[in-house]
Amino acid sequence: MQVTFSVQIDSFKKISKIPNAWSDEDYRALLSIMDFEDDVEKMDAAELREMCMMSLNDLGPADAAKAVMTHLFPELAEGKIDQVSHDMVDDRSWEEYADCLLHERFFNAYGLLREAFNGIFANPTGVELALTVTAGHAEDMAIFDESLHSSIVRLLANGQGDDALINRLYEDQIKGTHFPEAPGLVWQLKQVADEGTTRQFCLVSSYFWMENFEQVESFEAEAHADVEE
Repeated sequence: MQVTFSVQIDSFKKISKIPNAWSDEDYRALLSIMDFEDDVEKMDAAELREMCMMSLNDLGPADAAKAVMTHLFPELAEGKIDQVSHDMVDDRSWEEYADCLLHERFFNAYGLLREAFNGIFANPTGVELALTVTAGHAEDMAIFDESLHSSIVRLLANGQGDDALINRLYEDQIKGTHFPEAPGLVWQLKQVADEGTTRQFCLVSSYFWMENFEQVESFEAEAHADVEE
């Protein structure tokens, strides 16, 4: 069932990295991939990060990208990693890679590589978005309990024009009852307040999908939950 909601954009902030995207364990794993021989277990967080950045820089852009890809994408074949890593300097994979479910990891990869090489790689542009959603009845909010990601993505897509890229690429999923790609379009999502007919959400996504909200204060749009098969 389609429900119409009023949406208030509380904040819109561009970001080039996601806080805490890289942990000490990630840095240790990367150093291992790069055959770093010192005892990384004895390094503190700052040393780990600095050594990882230096080691990536020593490899050069393509090989550094391959090391990062090898760590972040264990499901990809080595040949695919070789191909993508050689193209990353010129591509914007966090927007362009065919499987959107991998976009957040690409975003994190570009953030790390760009810092390691003081540029060279494209600057990834993401968005932290906070919004307040209001419905006519508290029971209308049930769609967010049933399938949060899908419902929020449909709401944000329907808040943009029909010519918006998200609507052109995912029209069937937005209008349909199953949206497995939704977590690839809104990467991080949490509900921060629930006051019956009003809820507040914070999310992280790509500017690629959300740029239309940069100058928007509020809108009305419909959304619905997925339907379990």
